[in-house]
Amino acid sequence: MDRHRARGRRARPSRRKPILYTLVASAVLVGGTAAGTVYVKAQAHDGSGLVSSSPAAASSSASPTVSEDASVEPVAEPAVDRDALLTKAMKAVTVEDGAEVSVAVLDLDSGKSAAYGDGTFDTASIVKVDILATLLLQAQDADRHLTAQEKTYATSMIENSNNTSASALWRTIGQADGLAAANQRFGLTGTEGGDGMLWGLTQTTAADQLALLRQVFGDDSELSESSRTYLQGLMGDIATDQHWGVSAAADGSEWALKNGWLARSTTGLWDINSIGRVTLDGHVYLVATLSNGNSTKAKGISLVEATAQAAVSAFQDTADD
Repeated sequence: MDRHRARGRRARPSRRKPILYTLVASAVLVGGTAAGTVYVKAQAHDGSGLVSSSPAAASSSASPTVSEDASVEPVAEPAVDRDALLTKAMKAVTVEDGAEVSVAVLDLDSGKSAAYGDGTFDTASIVKVDILATLLLQAQDADRHLTAQEKTYATSMIENSNNTSASALWRTIGQADGLAAANQRFGLTGTEGGDGMLWGLTQTTAADQLALLRQVFGDDSELSESSRTYLQGLMGDIATDQHWGVSAAADGSEWALKNGWLARSTTGLWDINSIGRVTLDGHVYLVATLSNGNSTKAKGISLVEATAQAAVSAFQDTADD
């Protein structure tokens, strides 16, 4: 915005009649009315239009009728504790003994978020989103496009959750070191890549996965618009047998996701995770739901779906706040 400074000559004082300048800094007249306390701000005047600060003048000038110079003190709305709302919603979710679950959710339109649980979990196959995001970032830095082979790997890795393709791209990005370098720029602070080729044992948190989703679906991202559009497209075209997880919280087919599932060989218990974007009643939400210790894959899927629904329902109750 251009600013203009008014210039002019300094006015000379009148020789015939001195002018009295009076500065009334902040005269506040307080009058009690039936509607509450009214605060009246006096205006500063020069010349003869002086404002008296005496009690008599104050009482005589006060009136039950509020002038345009008067205003009623506003009352601030109490802040909504969305974490508390999410915790309350999670009380309706059944978690079997020995299992753990964590979720983080963001209303992408308002920027309001909430989280439940703060544990660290195996990623299983949800790390494939991070692998592809890292590859795309590295390609941007090198000012190049993905090769035809990389695109083939990327499609099968995301849409079909193909592990061979994931291993190939894990090597391409530099394994855990490459992932860590990209995640530092993505804002992930609690994620550590798996040892060697064990990308499925990458450790992460729901908060970090939400940060990753913001890179994929948000505008304030290290990824270019074309990179985000590409990754979003793959996550929106998941194989039919993987249509579960956070999609349970969406309106119809308004979702894009990546799921992860892994039976731990030492315990036989299941890691079940789901991350993605869902749309419900016109609001767009990013949801990351992580769980472990599930006795079966089916029970783990039910858990993450119920958790995603609880997370979004907590926001639906106060979506217009």
